[in-house]
Amino acid sequence: MVVFVQDGLNPTEKRGAYSLALLFALRMAGLFMLMPVLAVYGQHLQGFSPLWLGFAIGAYGLSQALFQIPMGWLSDRFGRKPIIFLGLAIFTLGSVVAAMADSIHGVALGRALQGMGAIASTVMALAADLSRETQRAKVMAFIGVSIGLAFAASLVLGPVISAVLGLSGLFWLIAGLSILAMLVVQFVVPNAQSVAPKSEVSANSQQMLKLLKHPQLLRLDWGVFTLHLVLTSLFVIIPLRLVGAGLAAADHWAVYLPAVLISFVLMVPMLIIAAKRNQQRGYFIFAIGLLLLANVLLLTEHASIWLLALVLTIFFTGFNYLEASLPALISSLAPPGNKGAALGVFSTSQFLGAFIGGSSAGALYMWTGALAVNLFISVLLLCWIAVSWGMRAQSGIKSYSLTISSADQTASLLKKLQVLPGVVEAVLIASEGTVYLKVKAKEFELNRALDLVRAG
Repeated sequence: MVVFVQDGLNPTEKRGAYSLALLFALRMAGLFMLMPVLAVYGQHLQGFSPLWLGFAIGAYGLSQALFQIPMGWLSDRFGRKPIIFLGLAIFTLGSVVAAMADSIHGVALGRALQGMGAIASTVMALAADLSRETQRAKVMAFIGVSIGLAFAASLVLGPVISAVLGLSGLFWLIAGLSILAMLVVQFVVPNAQSVAPKSEVSANSQQMLKLLKHPQLLRLDWGVFTLHLVLTSLFVIIPLRLVGAGLAAADHWAVYLPAVLISFVLMVPMLIIAAKRNQQRGYFIFAIGLLLLANVLLLTEHASIWLLALVLTIFFTGFNYLEASLPALISSLAPPGNKGAALGVFSTSQFLGAFIGGSSAGALYMWTGALAVNLFISVLLLCWIAVSWGMRAQSGIKSYSLTISSADQTASLLKKLQVLPGVVEAVLIASEGTVYLKVKAKEFELNRALDLVRAG
């Protein structure tokens, strides 16, 4: 049986969108606040070195990469909310360990523990459970916006709060935000009343191996790997460059705030124009070029505060565009019924990039200096441009999952669905009782597909 759904978010979907967006904002704010301050305030810790600074920044990414998919599997078995509570508890423990540490090694351990509370995939799965297929993109968009706002606010608040509380106090604050997130889960996030098809939200190991051969998805996996490698590498050296230019750590927000705000103003028109003119690939490569330009400008040995502000504005413009574009491209290019596995590979690539970026930048900075970090980033960005040259973006593509009540005549039903105007691909997963459709939104009529399924 298929039920036609009305347009617009229903009350449960609205509550789920707002509450999960708040949950993500609370969780991510604490992580982002560390990025602009760890390189500066970490110098006062015992055993500090650029190498261990890189490990402290990247350790979170390694444990995230290792635990993201297992935590998602556990949420399939034991429920979303219990695993989210478990992840937040582990994250809180890691924050406390880091807050009590008096050495860079203890901070790195705390960061690794924070990453073991890997709940991103589980929260996304819960968002899918709480939303209908036709409204799921809106719910995910709320969450995406919350992460972007948390990133912008954290770059500004991190230096200000650290100047008052110190690095230890910042970790205690992060632990408090995590406890607040638990209260949001308990009292604000609704319980799932409907369950999205499993393969839309869960990462299956066999499917993941299959997707590793998909050339278009591999380009995007390499892209998110490189993007977060560059981000963590940059924040090993940027805070130190600002201090070297004569700007006190407590005043770094005065550079980050205008840079982030201006980057959003520049980035939004790029997204709109790329979508309207169907030029996603061109603007995608242009955004990578902005990252490369920012990095080349950093090669200046004695950069002024104004030059560093320009570098950050250019960098965040490209970064925010790519950060917004990559998940949308994954969703449009993922084979029907394999979105969960595609996002699993994508998320693992993202967190591995964060780990390798922090650790490799720390090692290069310690052994050869900041110039080697910039050259390393430049080579990777040039490789990314080359890889992205063959990218095939799909615009105006939407996905639907239709529930079938019986497996009878499924072969004939699939053939009828495949020839409907606008259908790009149709896949039947009999074990889930679900037909997945990838369609061109302007040509496809959902009612016709629903009528066929009802008749079948």
